[in-house]
Amino acid sequence: MTRGAQHNPLVGQGVEALVTPALVVDLDALESNLRQLADYFAPRHCRIRPHFKSHKCVELARRQLAAGNACGITCAKLSEAEQLAAGGIDDLLIANQVVGPRKAARLAQLNRGATVRCAVDSLESIEQLDRQAEKCGSTIPVLIEVDIGMQRCGVAPGPATLALAEGIADHKHLRFDGLQGYEGHLVSIAAEPQRREQTLEAMRLLVETRRLLEAAGLPVSIVSGGSSSTYDITGSIEGIDEVQCGSYALMDSTYQKLRPEFRIARWVLATVISARSGSAVVDVGLKGIGCDFGPPTAEGHPAATARYTAEEHVPLDNLTASIGDQLRLVPSHGCTTNSLYRKMWIVRDSLIVDVWDIEGAGCLE
Repeated sequence: MTRGAQHNPLVGQGVEALVTPALVVDLDALESNLRQLADYFAPRHCRIRPHFKSHKCVELARRQLAAGNACGITCAKLSEAEQLAAGGIDDLLIANQVVGPRKAARLAQLNRGATVRCAVDSLESIEQLDRQAEKCGSTIPVLIEVDIGMQRCGVAPGPATLALAEGIADHKHLRFDGLQGYEGHLVSIAAEPQRREQTLEAMRLLVETRRLLEAAGLPVSIVSGGSSSTYDITGSIEGIDEVQCGSYALMDSTYQKLRPEFRIARWVLATVISARSGSAVVDVGLKGIGCDFGPPTAEGHPAATARYTAEEHVPLDNLTASIGDQLRLVPSHGCTTNSLYRKMWIVRDSLIVDVWDIEGAGCLE
C-alpha cells in the first residue's frame, strides 16, 4: 500500500463505494501484464524502457522497473521527466525534442542529478541545449531522432543523421548516446504478417544508420524505438537496444485487439443516470474517457454500443440497466484517458486496496 492510501477511508471497501466517474485499475491484471513483458525480454539483449505517457503515474513507473529487464523510463514531455525525477527515477528518455532556452535550462538542471536524455533533429536545438548545459555546468545526453517513415519529427536515415551526429560532437556540453526511431505509422496494422514485414523494413533503416555512424568512428550506445504492438518484432532485431512499450501495462480496447495476450487492466467506472427500454446513459463522456480511437465499450455487455460520446454523457444502446447501476467502460485509447484524471483506484477482487497519484496529468510542457 502506498503512503497516500494509508489514510484513505475508501481503501478496504468495495469498488462500488467510489464516486463516479472514477479511473480504476485491476492489480492482478496489471501485474500479469508487467510479468509477461518482462519475461519476454529476460533472455534477450534488448531491454524495456516503458513509456510514462500511457499512464502518467510515478508509482506504476516504479513497478514497471521493478518487474525486471527494464533500463529506464520513456516520457513525452520535459514536465513529465521532472515528475519522474522528483519521484526518484534517474534514467529517463524524453522521446521528443526539447526546444527553447527556458526548457533547455530545465533539462540541463535535471541532468545535474539524473540521466535525462532527449531527442534532437536539428542543429538549432542542439545549440540551445549546449548553451544552457554550459551555463548550468552539466552535460545533456541526446539521441538523434531518425524518421523511418512516420513523417513527423526526425532527420532522414543515412548521411543526414551522420552529419548531425558529427555536429553534436562539436558541442562540449552534449553527449551523443545514439538514435531513436519510432514505427508509429505501422503499430495499428491489424494483420500481424503485414505489421511484421513493414516494421522490419522501417527498423532496417534505423539499424543501417547505426552501422554507418559506427563505421565513421561514432560509437552508438543506444538505439531506441518500438511499441506495445511491435514489441516482439522490434525487440528481436539485432541492433535495437530498447523498446518504448507503453500501452501493455494497462491496455485499452484498441491495443487489446492487436495484442490479446495482455489483459485489460484499466476501466472508467461510470453510473447510469438515465435509462429507457433497451438503453442507458452514463455519467462520463469526452471529458472523462479517451475516445480519439473510437467510443468506449461496456465490459460484460458485448451487445451494448455507444450511440455517441458527448462531453459528459455516453448513451448506450442494446443495454438493459437501472438508474444507479455502475458500469465498467473500457476506453479505446488509454493514454488520453489517464491524462484526464488525478488518481487511479487500485482494486483486487473488486476491493479497493490502494490509490495512486497520476502526477503527470496536466504535464503538457
